[in-house]
Amino acid sequence: MSGAGKSTALKTLEDMGYEAVDNLPLRFLPLLLQDKDTHGPMVLGVDVRSRNFDTDFFIKTVIPALKKKDPSAQVLFLDAEDEVLRRRFSETRRKHPLAQDRQVRDGILQEREILANLKKHADLVMDSSEFSIPDLRRWMKQHYGTKEEHGFVIHLTSFSYRYGLPRDADLVFDVRFLKNPHYDQNLRDSTGQQPEVVEYVKSDKSYNGFANNLQDMLLQLLPRYVDEGKSYLTIAIGCTGGKHRSVAVVEELAKFLKSKSFKISLQHRDIRL
Repeated sequence: MSGAGKSTALKTLEDMGYEAVDNLPLRFLPLLLQDKDTHGPMVLGVDVRSRNFDTDFFIKTVIPALKKKDPSAQVLFLDAEDEVLRRRFSETRRKHPLAQDRQVRDGILQEREILANLKKHADLVMDSSEFSIPDLRRWMKQHYGTKEEHGFVIHLTSFSYRYGLPRDADLVFDVRFLKNPHYDQNLRDSTGQQPEVVEYVKSDKSYNGFANNLQDMLLQLLPRYVDEGKSYLTIAIGCTGGKHRSVAVVEELAKFLKSKSFKISLQHRDIRL
């Protein structure tokens, strides 16, 4: 979908060493895939602006040619909620490629109708609605970076249930059972990144049992994910406001996993909301 992040995704892959080809006329794609001189990873960017774009041709001709060239090749469909797409076009003052002199919303609806069948044939659909540009870059690196380059990476994120679950989470844990620092006047304006909040959360009688069980479970699961060929894993931990308990638990879990030599990336999605 236009506005879902294709340009950022292509640039990220190009920076990672992929040969990037964007918006080549569809009829040339099968010829490109027959090229015997191509070496290394390649990414092909396609959208409704591609000359002679035709969904049926892509499904019946391009995808089979892609799979014949490399059976492990994937079709990634980048998507986002309609309102998010509309806002992105409004903020950048860009015209939607199908709207022209009409409202952006009209172009989005027309494009969604055109791409509906193609989306069904994608190997992976990524919704970028909640992603910033750095988030999208991180997601692309986690999914399409080689193990040799990046190794197995665990992405830890805290979040507020008020604003919904993170869309890319593999494992989700709810820590709303822990006592809430929000109700302590001395801690309300602090965050789970501060020692006094961490100590408050850890003083809950349920914390040690939960933390120990979570750590033991992850130590059993994580090597299995590595054995299955996974190069990334997103673990999301949520509380009511996304500012205290979930943040503190993520920070402590990150310390534990780092002590076990796992590669960690951190995000506190709703800490400033």
